[in-house]
Parts: sequence; C-alpha cells; structure tokens
Amino acid sequence: MQDRKRLDEQIEQDTKIASLTSDLDTLFELGREGENVTADLERSLKSLGAYLEKLETAMLLSGENDGASAIVTIHPGAGGTESQDWAEMLMRMYLRWAERNRFETIITDRLEGEGAGIKSVTFEVNGANAYGLLQSEVGVHRLVRISPFDANARRHTSFASVFVYPQIDDEIVIDIKIEDVRVDTFRASGAGGQHVNRTDSAIRMTHIPTNIVVQCQAERSQHKNRASAMKQLRAKLYEHELAKKKAEERKLEDTKLGINFGSQIRSYVLAPYRMIKDHRTKLAVGDVDRVLDGDLESLIHAYLVLLKTGKTAAASSGSDKDDLD
Repeated sequence: MQDRKRLDEQIEQDTKIASLTSDLDTLFELGREGENVTADLERSLKSLGAYLEKLETAMLLSGENDGASAIVTIHPGAGGTESQDWAEMLMRMYLRWAERNRFETIITDRLEGEGAGIKSVTFEVNGANAYGLLQSEVGVHRLVRISPFDANARRHTSFASVFVYPQIDDEIVIDIKIEDVRVDTFRASGAGGQHVNRTDSAIRMTHIPTNIVVQCQAERSQHKNRASAMKQLRAKLYEHELAKKKAEERKLEDTKLGINFGSQIRSYVLAPYRMIKDHRTKLAVGDVDRVLDGDLESLIHAYLVLLKTGKTAAASSGSDKDDLD
C-alpha cells in the first residue's frame, strides 16, 4: 500500500507538470497569434517554477530518517506572555504549513500560557518526508515587534525554541544474513559425558559486521547448540540496535540550543520594518505575513540546498538589514 501511494503521488506529479507545460504551450501559441497573454504567461511560469522547486526540495532529502513522519515540540523562552504568544504563533505557522502540504497533524500535548499563548506544545506531523522537511526548523526563533501586551507600545524581542524528532517505529527487526555469520565448531569441555567431550558439538557464532560473538556447548547435539547460539546472537543484536537508537536520541537532544539571544537560527522582524532573515542560509523574505501563514517552502528549500551543497541563498527577496544578524 505504501508503494502504491508513492507511485500514485509520482503519477500525480507527472500529470501536473504535463498540465502546466501544456498551458504554457497554449499561451505561447496565442501570443504568436497576436493576443496579449503577458500577464497569464507570468502567472503560469511562476506556478510551474514554484511546483518544480517543491519537487526539487523533496529530491534534496537524503538522510536516513528524512522520509519519516515528525514530532514537533515548541517552548517559549524567557519573557512570560510575550514569548508564550510567539510560541503559539509558531505553532499556528507549522500547522498551516502542514495543512497546505496535506499532512495530518495531531496535537498530543498542549499547556496553555497564563493570559495568552502557550507554555509548550507537542504535535505530530504525519506523512512522507515530514521530518526531512521540518528539520530546517530546529533551533531558536526570534521575534521583534511592537508588543500588543505593552500599554506603552514599545518594541519587544521574544524567543521560542523548536525541536523536531523523526517518528521511528519502536519495533526493531533483526534480520541476520547467513553470509554475515561465521560458524565455528569445537569440542566441548567440562561435564557432560563421553559424547559431549569427544565430538565437535559446541558452536561459536561471530556476527562479522558487529563483531558480536556467542557460543553454546550445553547440549550434546550440535543442532541444538546451533539453535541456542542463534537465539543468543539475535538477543545480543537486538540489544546492540537498541543501544544505537538510544545513542541517536541522545545525539538529537545534544543539538538543542539555549533559548536566548545569539543562538537564533531565524529572525522575524515586524517593526520598524518587516522582514524574515534565516541566519544560516542568508535568505531574506519580505512577505512576513505569507510566511507566518504557513508558506515556508523557500526557507526549507534554501536550508536543504545549504545541507547538500554548502551554498547559501544566491539572492534574497527584499532588502537586507544589518541588525537582523
């Protein structure tokens, strides 16, 4: 069913590209016949460009867990109501982004703030590539605006942290390949009688990729010892994979930054001018309302390009501001 869904999506993508390019062909033909189709051409080219960029973004995903669904947590920084309100704004932005991209979202934990906003929220974003796309959002987000909670209408700076985990199936499947296991037989020692001590009934198994070694010599039958050794090997490999998972979780936790000035990945400035600046990719976006309403495509794409090529955004929309850095 998963393969079928993936293939259906690819067919849908191909059909949409064919439709968009067919519309362009028609408009060019009308233009050659003397009709004024400039505005329609601009709209169609923009639509095709945006769709192709979206497909390119998906192609940039290459991490082990990039195709997984995601779990998102948001916490406000210091600042009380102001930061709590900013955390809720970020939650709304991501939920709107998920809705635009047809992801299913489930809020699993939400703690309301005192007066306004939220003290914390955790929600699932279910769908292919959700984690790979949302990994661009991990870090501290900074907001600069005229506070709606300040009677003197002063400018405030607020911080909130976003962290994203991949949803990984708890089930660990241990698939032991025959070619990965070296089996040695040897003569058992100790108590057990004449047969145990005079035949090569004992078994030693070495899992070559992990160098895990198990052995069994308790039974008189080599066949029984082999089966027992295989059970031991499977159990030790399970323990090995569990340790790897816990190490990955610790590594993810270690990437969390302090929720304060100097550690932000992105600034959202609403006053005295309006602009969003990503400090990693150097991409600046002037349409703040569009981004806060869930249009994160350009920011996500720029981050994935940076990961893949090491190159920052070649151009930014709107003028740059030094005090964003």
